[in-house]
Amino acid sequence: MRGQRAVVLGGSVAGLCAAGVLARHFTEVIVLERDRLPPGAQHRRGVPQSKHPHFLLNSGRRAIGDIFPGFEERLIAAGGMHLMPSMDAAYCESDGWAPRKTGSMTMVYSSRVLIERVLRDHVRALSAIEIREGVTVTGLRTRGGGTAHGRVEGVEYRSGEESVQLSADLVVDALGRGSAVAEWLCAAGWPTPPEKTLDAKVTYTSRWYDLPPADRRPLSWWWKHLVVTPVQDTPGPRDQPEEHAFLSNFFPIEQDRAIVCMGSWGIRMPREIASFESAVDRVRATAFGQATRACTPTSEVHLPRATGNKWRRFDLLGQPPLGLVCIGDSICAFNPFYAQGMSSAARSALLLADLLQERDDLDIAFFRTFLDRQKKSLDVPWMLAMARDQAYDFATGSEVVAAWRRKLAARFSWPVFNAITATSREDAYVERTFAQVFNLDKSLRQMATDPRFWFGIVRYKVRQRLGRTVVPGGFDDQKDPPGTDFSDPTPAGARPPAATGLVDH
Repeated sequence: MRGQRAVVLGGSVAGLCAAGVLARHFTEVIVLERDRLPPGAQHRRGVPQSKHPHFLLNSGRRAIGDIFPGFEERLIAAGGMHLMPSMDAAYCESDGWAPRKTGSMTMVYSSRVLIERVLRDHVRALSAIEIREGVTVTGLRTRGGGTAHGRVEGVEYRSGEESVQLSADLVVDALGRGSAVAEWLCAAGWPTPPEKTLDAKVTYTSRWYDLPPADRRPLSWWWKHLVVTPVQDTPGPRDQPEEHAFLSNFFPIEQDRAIVCMGSWGIRMPREIASFESAVDRVRATAFGQATRACTPTSEVHLPRATGNKWRRFDLLGQPPLGLVCIGDSICAFNPFYAQGMSSAARSALLLADLLQERDDLDIAFFRTFLDRQKKSLDVPWMLAMARDQAYDFATGSEVVAAWRRKLAARFSWPVFNAITATSREDAYVERTFAQVFNLDKSLRQMATDPRFWFGIVRYKVRQRLGRTVVPGGFDDQKDPPGTDFSDPTPAGARPPAATGLVDH
Protein backbone atom coordinates (compact mmCIF):
# COMPACT_ATOMS: atom_id res chain seq x y z
CA MET A 1 0.00 0.00 0.00
CA ARG A 2 1.20 3.52 -0.88
CA GLY A 3 -0.75 5.17 1.95
CA GLN A 4 -3.68 4.98 4.28
CA ARG A 5 -6.15 7.31 2.61
CA ALA A 6 -6.75 8.79 -0.83
CA VAL A 7 -9.52 11.30 -1.51
CA VAL A 8 -11.15 11.80 -4.92
CA LEU A 9 -13.01 15.04 -5.60
CA GLY A 10 -15.92 14.23 -7.91
CA GLY A 11 -17.78 11.03 -8.74
CA SER A 12 -18.11 11.27 -12.52
CA VAL A 13 -16.17 9.20 -15.08
CA ALA A 14 -12.76 10.68 -14.22
CA GLY A 15 -13.32 10.36 -10.48
CA LEU A 16 -14.66 6.81 -10.66
CA CYS A 17 -11.72 5.68 -12.79
CA ALA A 18 -9.29 7.29 -10.36
CA ALA A 19 -11.03 5.62 -7.42
CA GLY A 20 -10.77 2.23 -9.09
CA VAL A 21 -7.01 2.73 -9.49
CA LEU A 22 -6.45 4.02 -5.95
CA ALA A 23 -8.35 1.13 -4.36
CA ARG A 24 -5.43 -1.13 -5.30
CA HIS A 25 -2.88 0.98 -3.42
CA PHE A 26 -4.61 2.70 -0.49
CA THR A 27 -6.34 1.26 2.54
CA GLU A 28 -9.20 3.73 2.22
CA VAL A 29 -10.47 5.69 -0.81
CA ILE A 30 -13.12 8.34 -0.23
CA VAL A 31 -15.01 9.88 -3.16
CA LEU A 32 -16.64 13.22 -2.42
CA GLU A 33 -19.60 13.93 -4.72
CA ARG A 34 -21.93 16.93 -4.65
CA ASP A 35 -24.91 15.08 -6.16
CA ARG A 36 -26.99 12.29 -4.72
CA LEU A 37 -26.06 9.52 -7.11
CA PRO A 38 -28.98 7.69 -8.73
CA PRO A 39 -29.11 3.90 -8.50
CA GLY A 40 -29.79 3.58 -12.21
CA ALA A 41 -28.86 5.25 -15.50
CA GLN A 42 -30.35 8.66 -14.82
CA HIS A 43 -29.33 12.25 -15.43
CA ARG A 44 -28.05 14.32 -12.53
CA ARG A 45 -27.39 17.99 -12.03
CA GLY A 46 -23.60 17.70 -11.89
CA VAL A 47 -23.30 16.15 -15.36
CA PRO A 48 -25.45 18.29 -17.68
CA GLN A 49 -23.45 17.02 -20.66
CA SER A 50 -24.97 13.57 -20.14
CA LYS A 51 -27.92 14.71 -22.24
CA HIS A 52 -25.72 14.77 -25.36
CA PRO A 53 -24.08 11.93 -27.33
CA HIS A 54 -20.86 10.49 -25.94
CA PHE A 55 -18.32 8.32 -27.72
CA LEU A 56 -16.04 6.10 -25.68
CA LEU A 57 -13.00 5.82 -27.94
CA ASN A 58 -11.13 2.54 -28.20
CA SER A 59 -8.20 3.79 -26.11
CA GLY A 60 -10.68 4.79 -23.41
CA ARG A 61 -12.46 1.45 -23.58
CA ARG A 62 -9.18 -0.37 -23.05
CA ALA A 63 -8.12 1.93 -20.23
CA ILE A 64 -11.41 1.49 -18.36
CA GLY A 65 -11.25 -2.26 -19.02
CA ASP A 66 -7.79 -2.37 -17.43
CA ILE A 67 -9.06 -0.49 -14.38
CA PHE A 68 -12.36 -2.40 -14.13
CA PRO A 69 -12.04 -5.82 -15.78
CA GLY A 70 -15.33 -6.83 -17.39
CA PHE A 71 -16.52 -3.23 -17.84
CA GLU A 72 -17.28 -3.56 -21.54
CA GLU A 73 -19.13 -6.85 -21.10
CA ARG A 74 -21.26 -5.34 -18.33
CA LEU A 75 -21.96 -2.24 -20.42
CA ILE A 76 -23.17 -4.39 -23.30
CA ALA A 77 -25.21 -6.58 -20.96
CA ALA A 78 -26.87 -3.40 -19.68
CA GLY A 79 -27.89 -2.40 -23.20
CA GLY A 80 -24.78 -0.94 -24.85
CA MET A 81 -24.26 -1.94 -28.47
CA HIS A 82 -20.97 -3.21 -29.88
CA LEU A 83 -21.00 -1.98 -33.48
CA MET A 84 -18.68 -1.50 -36.43
CA PRO A 85 -19.31 2.09 -37.58
CA SER A 86 -18.26 1.46 -41.18
CA MET A 87 -20.94 -1.25 -41.44
CA ASP A 88 -23.55 -0.08 -38.94
CA ALA A 89 -23.46 3.68 -39.52
CA ALA A 90 -24.42 5.68 -42.58
CA TYR A 91 -22.09 8.61 -43.26
CA CYS A 92 -23.08 11.50 -45.47
CA GLU A 93 -19.82 13.10 -46.52
CA SER A 94 -19.06 16.11 -48.72
CA ASP A 95 -20.11 14.38 -51.94
CA GLY A 96 -22.95 12.26 -50.58
CA TRP A 97 -23.39 8.94 -48.78
CA ALA A 98 -20.22 6.94 -48.25
CA PRO A 99 -20.16 3.24 -49.20
CA ARG A 100 -20.80 0.66 -46.54
CA LYS A 101 -17.97 -1.79 -45.85
CA THR A 102 -16.06 -3.52 -43.08
CA GLY A 103 -13.34 -1.60 -41.23
CA SER A 104 -10.85 -2.02 -38.44
CA MET A 105 -12.73 0.06 -35.86
CA THR A 106 -15.51 -1.00 -33.54
CA MET A 107 -17.27 1.04 -30.88
CA VAL A 108 -19.65 0.51 -27.97
CA TYR A 109 -22.64 2.83 -28.25
CA SER A 110 -24.57 3.86 -25.14
CA SER A 111 -25.66 6.92 -23.22
CA ARG A 112 -23.31 8.70 -20.84
CA VAL A 113 -25.66 7.92 -17.95
CA LEU A 114 -25.39 4.18 -18.64
CA ILE A 115 -21.60 4.35 -18.76
CA GLU A 116 -21.56 6.07 -15.37
CA ARG A 117 -24.05 3.62 -13.89
CA VAL A 118 -21.90 0.64 -14.90
CA LEU A 119 -18.79 2.38 -13.52
CA ARG A 120 -20.59 3.06 -10.23
CA ASP A 121 -21.55 -0.61 -10.02
CA HIS A 122 -17.87 -1.54 -10.32
CA VAL A 123 -16.81 1.03 -7.75
CA ARG A 124 -19.48 0.05 -5.23
CA ALA A 125 -18.23 -3.54 -5.41
CA LEU A 126 -14.79 -2.47 -4.10
CA SER A 127 -14.71 -2.55 -0.29
CA ALA A 128 -11.90 0.02 -0.04
CA ILE A 129 -14.02 2.76 -1.66
CA GLU A 130 -16.57 4.91 0.14
CA ILE A 131 -18.68 7.42 -1.80
CA ARG A 132 -19.88 10.35 0.29
CA GLU A 133 -22.79 11.91 -1.57
CA GLY A 134 -24.44 15.28 -1.25
CA VAL A 135 -21.30 17.03 -0.01
CA THR A 136 -19.57 20.17 -1.30
CA VAL A 137 -15.78 20.44 -1.37
CA THR A 138 -14.84 23.90 -0.03
CA GLY A 139 -11.04 23.90 0.05
CA LEU A 140 -7.73 22.12 0.47
CA ARG A 141 -5.56 21.46 3.50
CA THR A 142 -1.98 22.35 2.61
CA ARG A 143 1.46 23.16 4.03
CA GLY A 144 4.44 24.97 2.55
CA GLY A 145 2.52 26.26 -0.45
CA GLY A 146 4.82 27.13 -3.36
CA THR A 147 7.97 25.75 -1.74
CA ALA A 148 9.99 22.70 -2.77
CA HIS A 149 8.21 20.65 -0.11
CA GLY A 150 4.75 22.20 -0.45
CA ARG A 151 2.09 19.55 -0.19
CA VAL A 152 -1.65 19.05 -0.27
CA GLU A 153 -2.50 17.12 2.89
CA GLY A 154 -6.25 16.87 2.69
CA VAL A 155 -9.51 18.60 1.87
CA GLU A 156 -12.33 20.47 3.52
CA TYR A 157 -15.96 19.85 2.66
CA ARG A 158 -19.43 20.67 3.85
CA SER A 159 -22.10 18.10 4.53
CA GLY A 160 -25.37 19.83 5.27
CA GLU A 161 -24.52 22.35 8.01
CA GLU A 162 -21.43 20.43 9.12
CA SER A 163 -17.91 21.44 8.04
CA VAL A 164 -15.51 18.50 7.80
CA GLN A 165 -11.72 18.35 7.50
CA LEU A 166 -10.31 15.21 5.93
CA SER A 167 -6.62 14.30 5.84
CA ALA A 168 -5.24 12.42 2.85
CA ASP A 169 -1.99 11.00 1.54
CA LEU A 170 -3.16 11.74 -2.01
CA VAL A 171 -5.91 13.97 -3.39
CA VAL A 172 -7.26 13.58 -6.93
CA ASP A 173 -9.07 16.54 -8.48
CA ALA A 174 -11.82 15.28 -10.79
CA LEU A 175 -14.16 18.25 -10.34
CA GLY A 176 -14.32 19.03 -14.05
CA ARG A 177 -14.15 22.32 -15.94
CA GLY A 178 -15.41 24.31 -12.98
CA SER A 179 -12.81 23.02 -10.52
CA ALA A 180 -11.65 25.66 -8.02
CA VAL A 181 -8.55 23.68 -7.02
CA ALA A 182 -6.16 26.01 -8.90
CA GLU A 183 -7.66 28.99 -7.05
CA TRP A 184 -7.30 27.24 -3.69
CA LEU A 185 -3.68 26.42 -4.47
CA CYS A 186 -3.00 30.04 -5.41
CA ALA A 187 -4.48 31.23 -2.11
CA ALA A 188 -2.16 28.78 -0.32
CA GLY A 189 0.98 30.12 -1.99
CA TRP A 190 1.40 28.27 -5.29
CA PRO A 191 1.47 30.25 -8.54
CA THR A 192 -1.49 29.93 -10.86
CA PRO A 193 -0.69 27.31 -13.52
CA PRO A 194 -0.41 28.70 -17.06
CA GLU A 195 -3.43 27.94 -19.23
CA LYS A 196 -3.79 27.10 -22.89
CA THR A 197 -7.22 28.03 -24.24
CA LEU A 198 -9.06 28.04 -27.53
CA ASP A 199 -12.79 28.57 -27.92
CA ALA A 200 -14.06 27.97 -31.46
CA LYS A 201 -17.63 28.92 -30.48
CA VAL A 202 -18.90 25.38 -30.84
CA THR A 203 -22.44 24.75 -29.77
CA TYR A 204 -24.89 21.93 -30.32
CA THR A 205 -28.41 20.97 -29.50
CA SER A 206 -29.77 17.53 -28.60
CA ARG A 207 -33.09 15.81 -28.06
CA TRP A 208 -33.88 12.24 -26.99
CA TYR A 209 -36.21 9.96 -28.95
CA ASP A 210 -37.73 6.48 -28.79
CA LEU A 211 -37.29 4.47 -31.98
CA PRO A 212 -40.35 2.91 -33.62
CA PRO A 213 -40.93 -0.76 -32.78
CA ALA A 214 -38.59 -2.97 -34.81
CA ASP A 215 -41.44 -4.35 -36.94
CA ARG A 216 -42.57 -0.82 -37.89
CA ARG A 217 -39.22 0.57 -39.00
CA PRO A 218 -38.66 1.25 -42.70
CA LEU A 219 -36.83 -1.43 -44.64
CA SER A 220 -34.19 1.18 -45.51
CA TRP A 221 -33.08 1.36 -41.86
CA TRP A 222 -30.18 -1.05 -42.14
CA TRP A 223 -28.12 1.51 -40.21
CA LYS A 224 -28.03 2.15 -36.47
CA HIS A 225 -26.20 5.50 -36.59
CA LEU A 226 -26.61 8.40 -39.05
CA VAL A 227 -23.93 11.08 -39.47
CA VAL A 228 -24.19 14.10 -41.76
CA THR A 229 -21.02 16.18 -42.02
CA PRO A 230 -21.04 19.88 -42.89
CA VAL A 231 -21.11 20.61 -46.60
CA GLN A 232 -18.67 23.44 -45.87
CA ASP A 233 -17.34 25.35 -42.89
CA THR A 234 -19.62 28.39 -42.97
CA PRO A 235 -23.12 29.01 -44.30
CA GLY A 236 -22.94 29.27 -48.05
CA PRO A 237 -25.02 31.19 -50.55
CA ARG A 238 -28.22 32.78 -49.34
CA ASP A 239 -30.29 30.04 -50.94
CA GLN A 240 -28.50 27.38 -48.89
CA PRO A 241 -29.87 26.77 -45.37
CA GLU A 242 -27.35 27.22 -42.58
CA GLU A 243 -28.30 23.71 -41.43
CA HIS A 244 -26.15 22.45 -44.31
CA ALA A 245 -23.18 23.61 -42.24
CA PHE A 246 -24.25 21.48 -39.24
CA LEU A 247 -22.54 18.35 -38.03
CA SER A 248 -25.56 16.15 -37.35
CA ASN A 249 -25.86 12.86 -35.51
CA PHE A 250 -28.69 10.40 -35.10
CA PHE A 251 -26.92 8.57 -32.28
CA PRO A 252 -28.17 5.16 -31.06
CA ILE A 253 -28.24 4.31 -27.37
CA GLU A 254 -29.64 1.54 -25.20
CA GLN A 255 -33.33 0.56 -24.95
CA ASP A 256 -34.14 1.35 -28.59
CA ARG A 257 -33.52 5.06 -28.17
CA ALA A 258 -31.55 7.69 -30.05
CA ILE A 259 -30.11 11.11 -29.32
CA VAL A 260 -30.58 13.50 -32.23
CA CYS A 261 -27.85 16.10 -32.09
CA MET A 262 -26.96 18.99 -34.41
CA GLY A 263 -23.91 21.18 -33.88
CA SER A 264 -21.81 23.82 -35.52
CA TRP A 265 -18.88 26.17 -35.20
CA GLY A 266 -20.07 29.75 -34.72
CA ILE A 267 -23.77 29.37 -35.58
CA ARG A 268 -26.55 29.91 -33.07
CA MET A 269 -28.32 26.57 -32.62
CA PRO A 270 -32.05 25.89 -32.11
CA ARG A 271 -33.13 26.21 -28.49
CA GLU A 272 -36.85 25.51 -28.72
CA ILE A 273 -38.73 22.42 -29.85
CA ALA A 274 -40.32 24.09 -32.88
CA SER A 275 -37.02 25.49 -34.19
CA PHE A 276 -35.26 22.18 -33.47
CA GLU A 277 -37.82 20.24 -35.51
CA SER A 278 -37.61 22.74 -38.36
CA ALA A 279 -33.81 22.51 -38.38
CA VAL A 280 -33.91 18.70 -38.48
CA ASP A 281 -35.92 18.88 -41.69
CA ARG A 282 -33.37 21.22 -43.29
CA VAL A 283 -30.29 19.07 -42.66
CA ARG A 284 -28.94 18.42 -46.15
CA ALA A 285 -29.45 14.64 -46.13
CA THR A 286 -33.19 14.06 -46.25
CA ALA A 287 -32.94 10.70 -44.45
CA PHE A 288 -31.91 12.54 -41.27
CA GLY A 289 -35.13 14.49 -40.95
CA GLN A 290 -37.23 11.51 -42.05
CA ALA A 291 -35.64 9.26 -39.41
CA THR A 292 -36.16 11.84 -36.67
CA ARG A 293 -39.79 12.36 -37.64
CA ALA A 294 -40.40 8.61 -37.50
CA CYS A 295 -39.37 8.56 -33.81
CA THR A 296 -41.16 9.72 -30.67
CA PRO A 297 -39.54 12.61 -28.76
CA THR A 298 -39.07 12.01 -25.03
CA SER A 299 -37.21 15.12 -23.87
CA GLU A 300 -36.89 18.84 -24.19
CA VAL A 301 -34.14 20.41 -26.30
CA HIS A 302 -30.79 20.46 -24.50
CA LEU A 303 -27.82 22.76 -25.12
CA PRO A 304 -24.34 22.50 -23.57
CA ARG A 305 -22.57 24.99 -21.36
CA ALA A 306 -18.85 25.61 -21.95
CA THR A 307 -17.32 23.94 -25.03
CA GLY A 308 -13.92 25.63 -25.36
CA ASN A 309 -10.59 23.84 -25.11
CA LYS A 310 -8.74 24.56 -21.86
CA TRP A 311 -5.53 23.02 -20.51
CA ARG A 312 -4.24 23.95 -17.05
CA ARG A 313 -0.49 23.38 -17.35
CA PHE A 314 0.48 22.14 -13.89
CA ASP A 315 3.48 20.50 -15.55
CA LEU A 316 4.98 23.97 -16.15
CA LEU A 317 5.03 24.94 -12.46
CA GLY A 318 8.51 25.14 -10.99
CA GLN A 319 7.24 23.59 -7.76
CA PRO A 320 4.14 21.52 -8.48
CA PRO A 321 2.04 20.70 -5.41
CA LEU A 322 2.90 17.34 -3.90
CA GLY A 323 0.00 15.13 -2.87
CA LEU A 324 -2.26 16.29 -5.72
CA VAL A 325 -3.16 14.79 -9.10
CA CYS A 326 -5.64 16.38 -11.53
CA ILE A 327 -7.39 14.31 -14.19
CA GLY A 328 -10.26 14.74 -16.62
CA ASP A 329 -11.68 18.15 -17.43
CA SER A 330 -10.18 19.60 -14.25
CA ILE A 331 -6.82 19.69 -16.03
CA CYS A 332 -7.68 19.48 -19.73
CA ALA A 333 -11.13 20.04 -21.22
CA PHE A 334 -11.75 19.61 -24.93
CA ASN A 335 -14.24 20.77 -27.52
CA PRO A 336 -16.87 18.04 -26.99
CA PHE A 337 -17.27 17.60 -30.76
CA TYR A 338 -14.13 15.47 -30.74
CA ALA A 339 -15.35 12.96 -28.12
CA GLN A 340 -12.04 12.91 -26.26
CA GLY A 341 -13.01 13.74 -22.67
CA MET A 342 -13.91 10.39 -21.12
CA SER A 343 -11.12 8.55 -22.90
CA SER A 344 -8.49 11.12 -21.94
CA ALA A 345 -9.61 10.93 -18.32
CA ALA A 346 -9.41 7.13 -18.29
CA ARG A 347 -5.96 7.27 -19.90
CA SER A 348 -4.74 9.63 -17.16
CA ALA A 349 -6.14 7.31 -14.49
CA LEU A 350 -4.27 4.42 -16.09
CA LEU A 351 -1.04 6.46 -16.05
CA LEU A 352 -1.59 6.94 -12.33
CA ALA A 353 -2.08 3.20 -11.94
CA ASP A 354 1.20 2.45 -13.71
CA LEU A 355 3.15 4.95 -11.61
CA LEU A 356 1.68 3.70 -8.34
CA GLN A 357 2.76 0.23 -9.37
CA GLU A 358 6.29 1.40 -10.21
CA ARG A 359 7.10 3.67 -7.26
CA ASP A 360 6.89 3.26 -3.51
CA ASP A 361 7.06 6.91 -2.43
CA LEU A 362 4.72 9.82 -3.16
CA ASP A 363 7.68 12.18 -3.45
CA ILE A 364 8.59 14.98 -5.84
CA ALA A 365 9.87 12.46 -8.40
CA PHE A 366 6.50 10.70 -8.37
CA PHE A 367 4.48 13.84 -9.14
CA ARG A 368 6.92 15.23 -11.72
CA THR A 369 6.94 11.89 -13.53
CA PHE A 370 3.15 11.77 -13.53
CA LEU A 371 2.88 15.30 -14.91
CA ASP A 372 5.43 14.54 -17.64
CA ARG A 373 3.64 11.36 -18.72
CA GLN A 374 0.24 13.02 -18.52
CA LYS A 375 1.47 15.90 -20.67
CA LYS A 376 2.59 13.46 -23.38
CA SER A 377 -0.77 11.68 -23.20
CA LEU A 378 -2.79 14.92 -23.39
CA ASP A 379 -0.70 16.21 -26.29
CA VAL A 380 -2.35 13.60 -28.53
CA PRO A 381 -5.99 14.76 -28.22
CA TRP A 382 -4.99 18.41 -27.79
CA MET A 383 -3.21 18.47 -31.14
CA LEU A 384 -6.28 16.98 -32.83
CA ALA A 385 -8.56 19.61 -31.31
CA MET A 386 -6.24 22.45 -32.29
CA ALA A 387 -5.88 21.24 -35.87
CA ARG A 388 -9.55 21.94 -36.52
CA ASP A 389 -10.51 24.71 -34.10
CA GLN A 390 -7.61 26.99 -35.05
CA ALA A 391 -9.13 27.38 -38.52
CA TYR A 392 -11.86 29.79 -37.41
CA ASP A 393 -11.46 33.56 -37.49
CA PHE A 394 -13.91 33.95 -34.61
CA ALA A 395 -11.97 31.59 -32.29
CA THR A 396 -10.59 33.20 -29.15
CA GLY A 397 -7.95 32.23 -26.61
CA SER A 398 -4.21 31.84 -26.13
CA GLU A 399 -3.87 29.35 -29.00
CA VAL A 400 -5.28 31.56 -31.75
CA VAL A 401 -2.84 31.46 -34.66
CA ALA A 402 -1.82 33.96 -37.32
CA ALA A 403 -4.29 34.73 -40.09
CA TRP A 404 -2.25 32.88 -42.71
CA ARG A 405 -2.30 29.72 -40.61
CA ARG A 406 -6.04 30.01 -40.10
CA LYS A 407 -6.53 30.34 -43.84
CA LEU A 408 -4.37 27.27 -44.50
CA ALA A 409 -6.27 25.23 -41.91
CA ALA A 410 -9.63 26.36 -43.27
CA ARG A 411 -8.56 25.71 -46.84
CA PHE A 412 -7.09 22.26 -46.40
CA SER A 413 -8.60 20.58 -43.33
CA TRP A 414 -11.83 19.42 -44.96
CA PRO A 415 -10.22 18.45 -48.30
CA VAL A 416 -7.57 16.44 -46.46
CA PHE A 417 -10.24 14.78 -44.32
CA ASN A 418 -12.27 13.94 -47.44
CA ALA A 419 -9.18 12.49 -49.13
CA ILE A 420 -8.44 10.32 -46.10
CA THR A 421 -11.98 8.94 -45.84
CA ALA A 422 -12.14 8.26 -49.59
CA THR A 423 -8.77 6.50 -49.58
CA SER A 424 -9.81 4.46 -46.55
CA ARG A 425 -12.40 2.73 -48.72
CA GLU A 426 -9.67 0.91 -50.64
CA ASP A 427 -6.47 1.20 -48.60
CA ALA A 428 -6.53 -0.81 -45.37
CA TYR A 429 -3.36 0.84 -44.06
CA VAL A 430 -4.77 4.35 -44.41
CA GLU A 431 -8.09 3.27 -42.88
CA ARG A 432 -6.37 1.60 -39.92
CA THR A 433 -3.99 4.52 -39.32
CA PHE A 434 -6.79 7.08 -39.36
CA ALA A 435 -8.85 4.92 -36.96
CA GLN A 436 -5.85 4.77 -34.60
CA VAL A 437 -5.52 8.57 -34.65
CA PHE A 438 -9.26 9.04 -34.10
CA ASN A 439 -9.10 6.66 -31.14
CA LEU A 440 -6.00 8.37 -29.65
CA ASP A 441 -3.83 5.31 -30.23
CA LYS A 442 -1.58 7.34 -32.54
CA SER A 443 -0.83 11.04 -32.58
CA LEU A 444 -1.62 13.40 -35.42
CA ARG A 445 2.12 14.00 -35.71
CA GLN A 446 2.77 10.29 -36.24
CA MET A 447 0.17 10.20 -39.00
CA ALA A 448 1.45 13.40 -40.60
CA THR A 449 5.01 12.04 -40.81
CA ASP A 450 4.09 8.55 -42.02
CA PRO A 451 5.30 8.13 -45.65
CA ARG A 452 3.19 5.03 -46.22
CA PHE A 453 0.05 6.86 -45.13
CA TRP A 454 0.54 9.73 -47.59
CA PHE A 455 1.69 7.41 -50.35
CA GLY A 456 -1.64 5.60 -50.02
CA ILE A 457 -3.58 8.84 -50.40
CA VAL A 458 -1.57 10.03 -53.41
CA ARG A 459 -1.93 6.62 -55.05
CA TYR A 460 -5.70 6.67 -54.50
CA LYS A 461 -6.02 10.17 -55.95
CA VAL A 462 -4.09 9.09 -59.05
CA ARG A 463 -6.27 6.01 -59.45
CA GLN A 464 -9.34 8.19 -58.96
CA ARG A 465 -8.17 10.59 -61.69
CA LEU A 466 -7.62 7.62 -64.02
CA GLY A 467 -11.02 6.11 -63.22
CA ARG A 468 -9.46 3.02 -61.67
CA THR A 469 -10.91 3.11 -58.16
CA VAL A 470 -13.01 0.11 -57.15
CA VAL A 471 -15.33 1.18 -54.33
CA PRO A 472 -17.91 3.77 -55.42
CA GLY A 473 -18.74 6.79 -53.31
CA GLY A 474 -20.89 9.89 -53.38
CA PHE A 475 -24.35 8.33 -53.29
CA ASP A 476 -27.19 10.81 -53.63
CA ASP A 477 -27.89 12.44 -50.26
CA GLN A 478 -31.52 13.07 -51.26
CA LYS A 479 -32.10 9.32 -51.24
CA ASP A 480 -31.76 6.70 -48.52
CA PRO A 481 -28.19 5.65 -47.73
CA PRO A 482 -27.43 2.53 -49.78
CA GLY A 483 -27.15 -0.67 -47.75
CA THR A 484 -24.96 -2.52 -50.26
CA ASP A 485 -21.91 -4.10 -48.63
CA PHE A 486 -18.83 -3.06 -50.60
CA SER A 487 -16.39 -4.99 -48.41
CA ASP A 488 -15.59 -7.26 -51.35
CA PRO A 489 -16.08 -4.85 -54.26
CA THR A 490 -16.43 -5.90 -57.85
CA PRO A 491 -13.68 -4.84 -60.28
CA ALA A 492 -13.88 -1.27 -61.53
CA GLY A 493 -14.94 -2.37 -65.00
CA ALA A 494 -17.94 -4.21 -63.59
CA ARG A 495 -19.41 -1.39 -61.50
CA PRO A 496 -23.17 -0.81 -61.58
CA PRO A 497 -24.40 2.08 -63.74
CA ALA A 498 -24.98 5.57 -62.34
CA ALA A 499 -28.73 4.93 -62.18
CA THR A 500 -28.20 2.92 -58.98
CA GLY A 501 -27.78 6.13 -57.01
CA LEU A 502 -24.28 7.37 -57.70
CA VAL A 503 -23.91 11.11 -58.10
CA ASP A 504 -22.75 11.92 -61.61
CA HIS A 505 -19.38 13.63 -61.34
